[in-house]
Amino acid sequence: MTDYVIPPYALPIVPVAGSTRVFPVRRIWCVGQNYAAHAREMGSNPERSDPFFFSKPGDAVVPGGGLLSFPVSTSDLHHEVELVAAIGREGHDIPEEKALSHIYGYAVGLDMTRRDLQAVAKKAGRPWSLAKGFDQSCPISPIVPVSTCGHPAKGAITLTVNGELRQKGDLSDLIWSVAEIVSCLSRFVALEPGDLIMTGTPAGVGPVRHGDVLHATCAGVGELNVTYTG
Repeated sequence: MTDYVIPPYALPIVPVAGSTRVFPVRRIWCVGQNYAAHAREMGSNPERSDPFFFSKPGDAVVPGGGLLSFPVSTSDLHHEVELVAAIGREGHDIPEEKALSHIYGYAVGLDMTRRDLQAVAKKAGRPWSLAKGFDQSCPISPIVPVSTCGHPAKGAITLTVNGELRQKGDLSDLIWSVAEIVSCLSRFVALEPGDLIMTGTPAGVGPVRHGDVLHATCAGVGELNVTYTG
């Protein structure tokens, strides 16, 4: 028996849709500005340059969403709806043509962002960690295995806030495809089973207030509901 000096933390997990099985979460990788319209609204050039990545801690996941406490230390919380790829097989320097074979399944998730903290970090040339990697910053739907949903390459991805449509895009609008993202990221880090990759958000990101109800959908993958309490 291992003699831990402190009690070990609980392993973050996400349910697998249609079963009693669960997916253990290791790391969360995120792709920045992977839809042209979103890149423009963030003041960037949407030309196809190399993708860039940032991360969230694995325990930022909130399986199934639900009631969430409004984050501390922000007055400008933003929503970003994204297709999430769940890695099921390890790999390093993965060829693009083999990348999809490393994916276990897909979910729809929210990359919640403390935009005010991000703006300060950007201006100072500092990391985005506190803007992106805070507690409960990654609500996520149950993961649908590839054996059920295949590899979605087109279809609507949407987000409503209090019933009002805020974000609407199509997976076919990704600047970098899922296979390209997996291949590129694997050149920098060894991907392992349990890694989640958030693939970017369409245009329309915006503020979330106390009491707001968010409804995210991704065609062929699932939906997610989140309500922010006071």
